[in-house]
Amino acid sequence: MGGFSKSRLERVRDVLDGYVRRGDVPGVIGLLSRGGETYVEKAGDVWPDTIFRIASMSKPVAAVAAMILVEECVLRLDDPVDEYLPELSSRRVLTRIDAPLGDTVPAARPITLRDLLTFTWGLGFGQGMWGPPGTVPIMDALNALGQGMPAPAKAPAPDEWMRRLGELPLVAQPGEKWLYNTGSDVLSVLIARASGQHFEDFLRERIFTPLGMADTGFSVPAESLDRLPPQYVTDFASGSTVVYDPPQGQWSTPPAFPSGAGGLVSTIGDYAAFAGMLLGGGAYRGARIVSRPSVTLATSDQLTAEQKAVSGLAPGDFDAMGWGFGVSVVTSRTSLYHGVGTYGWSGGLGTTWYNDPAEDMVMILLTQRAWPSHLPPVINRDFWTAGYAAIED
Repeated sequence: MGGFSKSRLERVRDVLDGYVRRGDVPGVIGLLSRGGETYVEKAGDVWPDTIFRIASMSKPVAAVAAMILVEECVLRLDDPVDEYLPELSSRRVLTRIDAPLGDTVPAARPITLRDLLTFTWGLGFGQGMWGPPGTVPIMDALNALGQGMPAPAKAPAPDEWMRRLGELPLVAQPGEKWLYNTGSDVLSVLIARASGQHFEDFLRERIFTPLGMADTGFSVPAESLDRLPPQYVTDFASGSTVVYDPPQGQWSTPPAFPSGAGGLVSTIGDYAAFAGMLLGGGAYRGARIVSRPSVTLATSDQLTAEQKAVSGLAPGDFDAMGWGFGVSVVTSRTSLYHGVGTYGWSGGLGTTWYNDPAEDMVMILLTQRAWPSHLPPVINRDFWTAGYAAIED
């Protein structure tokens, strides 16, 4: 399979330069890899070794960590997780999404590892949960547990976090619907308890070190903080761009709770190694992390039509998308980019990654400007479009 058209790759550079020149993002770096050919383009004040807060791009990492333990028969996909997470036994379920937290019925069955990986375990974010504080009690409770924008300095240590989570009812019966985010944080605790290691130590030993991901972790050491730019968000009241987190901010010290849902930092080269491992069937440059069957399973759509019909952060989210283990999966091609079978995920703080196995292609885009909504911003769509347009057969 071929790589890219050199002349058409110039469009990628022009696209990224334009967004920086117009002030849409302060800096951006993109990577395209296909058929053994890798292209990296940057614009603004970022560099190949710049460290980014990758937010929800942490979720696929947590899922791979879980599959390592499945392959070792420490965990099993369809076994209840009660042995390691007794806080989740004997669950109660809200009678309606905006009900008082005590208005519940018993859960029909226990929660399994498969439920956590597919975000169908019964708790997380979904349609009907957005509203002013006080209108959806379970939303307020999840926000109090640090389930909104990544904020590593705010969450308590894992055992205390699980204790508080265990006091909350589920939003839906286990296996009933997809609900975003919280399952990956529960995986963080499950993996640590099942492996007998701190979650970050497990990731470092089993994934980061074998893949050479030296700059990936839950905090940035003091000697590397000059490579961590400020994180920007939009102040919706004024419309202005403001600093959400400075270099010496929340990611400058190890967090009490290492969040598999949104806590990692990484560089474009580090995450390219992780993406390349998945595209390579679980192995990258001689390091095997998981087996090819594990990758195939994790990157296949696991949701039923019935689950999709009642799920999503907004209506239509699953019209052309499914969900595997920690990744979305394209089920219908609706754009020039992202063919059927493309999988990956994005981070709301301004990052995105997708693998397209049919094209043997990796696409990563990193900025330090948070998304204004749950939908991909225009810079992402333009980067994907320019990347696909540069494909050389």
